[in-house]
Amino acid sequence: MQSEIIIGIDLGTTNSEVAIVRDGRPEVLAEAGEAILPSVVGIDHQGRLLVGQPARNQLALAPERTIRSIKRRMGQEVVISLGELKFTPQEVSAVILRTLRERAERVLGLPLKKAVITVPAFFNDAQRQATREAGALAGLEVVRILSEPTAAILTYDPHPRDQERLLVYDLGGGTFDVSLARVEGGVVEIQSSHGDVQLGGDDFDQLLLDFVCDGFAAEHGVDLRRSAAARARVLRAVEQAKRRLSDFAVAVVEEEFIAERDGRPLNLVMEIKRVEYEQLIRPLLARTLGCVDRALADAGITARQVDKVILVGGATRTPLVRKLLEERLGRPVHGEIEPDLAVAMGAAVQGGLLAGHNVGPILIDITPHSIGINALGRLGAEASPYSFSPIIPRNTPLPVSRSEIYTTTSDQQEAARITIFQGEDPDCRNNTVVGDFLIEGLAALPAGNQVLVKFELDASGILTVTAVERATGLSKQVVISSAIERFRTTQRSDAVDRLEAIFATMNDPGTTVAPGEDSATLRQAVESAKALHARAATLIAQASAENAAELRGLLLELESAVLNRQEAEIRSIQGELEDLVFYLEDV
Repeated sequence: MQSEIIIGIDLGTTNSEVAIVRDGRPEVLAEAGEAILPSVVGIDHQGRLLVGQPARNQLALAPERTIRSIKRRMGQEVVISLGELKFTPQEVSAVILRTLRERAERVLGLPLKKAVITVPAFFNDAQRQATREAGALAGLEVVRILSEPTAAILTYDPHPRDQERLLVYDLGGGTFDVSLARVEGGVVEIQSSHGDVQLGGDDFDQLLLDFVCDGFAAEHGVDLRRSAAARARVLRAVEQAKRRLSDFAVAVVEEEFIAERDGRPLNLVMEIKRVEYEQLIRPLLARTLGCVDRALADAGITARQVDKVILVGGATRTPLVRKLLEERLGRPVHGEIEPDLAVAMGAAVQGGLLAGHNVGPILIDITPHSIGINALGRLGAEASPYSFSPIIPRNTPLPVSRSEIYTTTSDQQEAARITIFQGEDPDCRNNTVVGDFLIEGLAALPAGNQVLVKFELDASGILTVTAVERATGLSKQVVISSAIERFRTTQRSDAVDRLEAIFATMNDPGTTVAPGEDSATLRQAVESAKALHARAATLIAQASAENAAELRGLLLELESAVLNRQEAEIRSIQGELEDLVFYLEDV
């Protein structure tokens, strides 16, 4: 009988991957030679769904119909607009997750229903719940939410000869985490974690984008950030430059016809030196080193006691990252496993373990935040109802169950509101609200009536809270008052139907081609379109303002059709453009 397959998914800010355990080893599943799926979702001008590279291609041409870095919005009560369509962050993430699930099903030839999904170690409860909800919308039972640094550790040798302390430095596209772990006898014990869920390679890109746009504005008097399309083109160009600067001392950003001034087209050509790039990102890297110091302090160890430093995340390819870490920790760093793939592979290992395979170590994870409630206490010299009372301290091993006893503050008090917070500040107003609920019908007793509050945190970091009046046994379990809960109860069926409808557009004839090589007729259309594009672009400068505007519009439409491999659309736009080019060349 075949063992159950639980896929591992790294739902990343910039890129995502899916992996399984095959023949006792984790393997990232590739399709058409591509293991990485860009975490970009879009709707094309005909209302069809684009996911991954096609959506990323569209970003520069139609940023209003494309979304990237959705991971930074997880857990927020916001609406994402893709053209005329509206989505929640978990719906957009569900599109990415479902695309990965279907990729795995095509590669394996099997239906898949269960997954381990990774999140940043510093994700709070709302962000984890949003990720779990996204998995459910994608048709997956999320059997475990796993911290990304923890997943990365699972890909390295779980059975060292002696006890080892590992430090994982995980710098991805949108988030940063650092975790310290002790590995011994096939057991991985996470000792501390720290991080910043708003710091990553996206911020490096933004700094480079501002650097380039400021230089262009100084030279030409035009701010490229004012045009959504121009900004998206610059962003794509600086992302490519950033990757090149990982290997070379200089990179050139070059975009033709990026803007115009006084009817004259302007080109962007700028050389960026690695030393300039490093000066830009040093303050952000200093923030990551501060997190490293705090994680060491929380674990109660010094840098000298760390045996191995592991790099995870695409942004760690920046040479300055390796240099600063080696200077701070006094030892070489390791990146033997592809940093973009290590997290997905670790998620697959955890999935294999949960499915009963003997593929890795026993895992003991921790909670990265203290969790508690507000209670009457002292803030400084004064009594305050906003005093934060931790029930589960940060860095507590999971799963865990803890309780504390609190008392009513008024005679005959009939109800008590329990508000749950995550954070470390003694003033709960400076921490993150997880949720709240009301326990009503308390006994008519004098002030001091005891209420036991119990927190249960499972291995995925999912929290259950129960309040029990000790005198009567009256109890109430938490119902999180968050966007996630409201979404689950009132919108979920509509969301599932909407996602099914937009996924159906991917399979309509002529919308998107299946993974693999282009057909001969499509290749011919693309080559013909590129030649016409080059010919038409030379006419813009000499055309009237009206004709130049029409030319630019048709060129953008043609670029989009070529990038998305829409053969019928290419030929249709090409016909219109040929007529205009013929007219202008004959004038």
